[in-house]
Amino acid sequence: MKNRLLGLFCVLLLIPTALFAGGAQEIESDELIVGMELQYPPFEMSDTNGDPAGISVEIAKALGEYVGRPVKIENIAWTGLIPSLQTGKADIIISSMTITEERAEVVDFSDPYIKSGLTLLIAKDSPVDVFDDLNTEGRIVAVKSGTIGARIAQEQLTKADIRLFDEVAACVLEVAQGKADAFIYDVLTVYENHKNNSETTRVNIQSIPGTDGYWGMAIKKGNDEFKAQVNSFISEFRTAGGFEEIADMYLGEQKALFEDSGVPFFFDM
Repeated sequence: MKNRLLGLFCVLLLIPTALFAGGAQEIESDELIVGMELQYPPFEMSDTNGDPAGISVEIAKALGEYVGRPVKIENIAWTGLIPSLQTGKADIIISSMTITEERAEVVDFSDPYIKSGLTLLIAKDSPVDVFDDLNTEGRIVAVKSGTIGARIAQEQLTKADIRLFDEVAACVLEVAQGKADAFIYDVLTVYENHKNNSETTRVNIQSIPGTDGYWGMAIKKGNDEFKAQVNSFISEFRTAGGFEEIADMYLGEQKALFEDSGVPFFFDM
């Protein structure tokens, strides 16, 4: 795994150098401190040696190369990410963070670089195929407490039996055992749990209407010059095929599933 990640890093370092000619500067002495919570593989995680790894880490390294600053990853608990910008502990957050109006009141966001929505893990023998099928008497929906999926289920699935659980694993178990028709959660988690329960579950990777969110990189309010650099990086990195390269390395199987299903992939914006 380590060798694979190191190989990917070497490939990605070549992308901004070769394709962003004139965009990168000579390396400055000040580090680019990138905050992320290493708890959401394959985007943010630790490798077998405990070092930061994943899609967001590789994006951060490519950004550092583009702006000419060595990158330091700070592993910060989710609730401390935005405060880390405000206190100067981090220069930027790259951590699967959805752009919201509430967050945008306290930080500036880059242009979005990923689009993702909620999907369904479905019991194999359930008659359910799409989200609207759940809004029927007798349908049982498992959701994790405090999530957007739970809120949407409670607001829109008024005829269904909504069951709240504290852990994702408990929701998955309800579906796998046929005790619930479906579980509402993000597509990567749904897909991974379907693979682990392929004989008892199905998956619908179409985003539930109204749940699409856009991820952005968060920057301290008022740092307009750096924000402009970050936006230029996102645009040029996409044009150069950088996001696609990372997706092929980390999410090749999922990308193929999206293509086969005719569903736009995370980076297809």
